[in-house]
Amino acid sequence: MNKSKTTNPDPQINQTTHKHHPESSMSYFDSLHRWCIIRPMPNLRSPIVARFRRRSDAEAHLQVLRRLIPNFTYQIIFDVPLERTDLTPNC
Repeated sequence: MNKSKTTNPDPQINQTTHKHHPESSMSYFDSLHRWCIIRPMPNLRSPIVARFRRRSDAEAHLQVLRRLIPNFTYQIIFDVPLERTDLTPNC
């Protein structure tokens, strides 16, 4: 049984992009579900449509999306948060 969660009670998380800001942290759910289906947009904001633990689950869901909504473009990405780098020298 696939327990991937495609909706989140927080509406701002549904509108996140695949680029994380260094100061933002991923939720526990997001850190476990790194494979994402995004919908690339012309304004470079790509909303995450769904998150999955395994790439094979994301690929299966992508096939369903392409059959149900053939007019939209979707892509699978692996969501990696940017690490904060400390720019102060080690003294």
